[in-house]
Amino acid sequence: MNTAVIYARVSSREQEQEGYSIPAQLKLLKEYAFRNGFRIEREFVDVETAKTTGRKDFGEMVDFLKRSGKCRIILVEKTDRLYRNFRDAVTLEELDTEIHLVKENEVISKDSKSYSKFVHGIRVLMAKNYSDNLREEVKKGMVEKAEQGIYPGHAPFGFINDRTERNIKIHPQEAPVITRMYELYATGHVSLADLRGIIRRDYGRTFAKGYIHRMLQNPFYIGYFEWSGKTYRGSHETFITNDLFQRVQRALQQHNRGKYGKHDIAFRGLLTCAHDNCTMTTELKKGKYVYYRCSGYRGKCDTPRFTESEISEKLGELLKAIYIPDEVLERIQNALASHQERSHKNVEAQRTRLEQRLANVRVKMDRAYDDKLSGVIDEDFWNQKMNDWRNEEQQIQMALDGLKQSSNGDRLLDAKRVLELANKAHFLYVTQNSAEQARLLKLVLLNCGIDELSVYPTYRKPFDLIFQRVKNQEWSGREDLNLRPPGPEPGALPG
Repeated sequence: MNTAVIYARVSSREQEQEGYSIPAQLKLLKEYAFRNGFRIEREFVDVETAKTTGRKDFGEMVDFLKRSGKCRIILVEKTDRLYRNFRDAVTLEELDTEIHLVKENEVISKDSKSYSKFVHGIRVLMAKNYSDNLREEVKKGMVEKAEQGIYPGHAPFGFINDRTERNIKIHPQEAPVITRMYELYATGHVSLADLRGIIRRDYGRTFAKGYIHRMLQNPFYIGYFEWSGKTYRGSHETFITNDLFQRVQRALQQHNRGKYGKHDIAFRGLLTCAHDNCTMTTELKKGKYVYYRCSGYRGKCDTPRFTESEISEKLGELLKAIYIPDEVLERIQNALASHQERSHKNVEAQRTRLEQRLANVRVKMDRAYDDKLSGVIDEDFWNQKMNDWRNEEQQIQMALDGLKQSSNGDRLLDAKRVLELANKAHFLYVTQNSAEQARLLKLVLLNCGIDELSVYPTYRKPFDLIFQRVKNQEWSGREDLNLRPPGPEPGALPG
């Protein structure tokens, strides 16, 4: 009898209440294991909340599979229950696992057809996009907080986050240290190293010079902060004057007179030397000619020097290797559109349930208010119940707002963009300048090794799957092309 492990996950307590419960997942997976003759070795369960990040049991499952010599089968409800990023997918792939996606009626392993692997890669991409959407919502909330003048992050040295009043206050012990730093450095006669020694001697605090430099430049100490590329006027109290801050900035400029030329290096960070795996560094000649060469960090290297135009031509050839034929592109896009239509219906069903819950809560609030006015319930009881109902109302409203994000077609749009990009990547490349070519390459490639003859690419997912398909000339398989990615079960929204 084959052995297997079970993995179940919900990303919040709310999801559990809305039909994604762990018991429901475990029941489904155990029934599947019984029908297919699998003996369950271990069960791994993760419940993520806004207060707790990371997936403890996923990590334990990976460790278990690494130790196990026989168990290589994972049973999971569907793709987005198992992973929401490419790193997790690669980790399980490297362990040579066989993943049974029960609700999607799919088995993914090294022996799966390339088309199945490709569609699975698209699903991982869509799951990652959903996770990114949630992250964007968190960022949006932080921006709103910043616009109110409240710094959304951890307060810098000299301040403290007051979690009770949800604001930032001056730290009584740390603020004098910062004030002393500014007053000493403003004289212009103290270096960062001198300042570090004085603070260690007088206050017993040891800081790295780089950290001291950042503190001396931080506008937070005069009431401003930066968030998401914008500067905001903070509502927090300050203890450094504008005049003192400006004198410190002038002193920093006097101590840092180095001048560095600027030039846009288009393919910086994309290349490594295939001979010794060192970074390919750049040289600027006559202020305008860019050359790429091995940094030689591990000793003398035989890789020749390349001009930017030579690099551009070599990298452009790589994009020819990810072309999807028009017929195949149309089939996949139709399958994704069908999948999106089913998902949209599930979202609408979820929205109806949430709106009904919201209406019920508001009816309770109205009735309780009438009962308070008529003396049926007292003030204390009414306040207690109203707080509970307001919290529930807020949670339901947040869930409804989340559905707006999941129903706007962005995930389907992103998947289509990937496919269309693969279909015309080389054409786009040859019509653009070097900077735009580099941006296109960074969407497709993780990095490239290069030597005197060839370029050795590492493609990003799912372009690596497309590359393998083209390389093996497998686009013509009729049976494979007729497959369609199954939609989610009714009520099974991505979590």
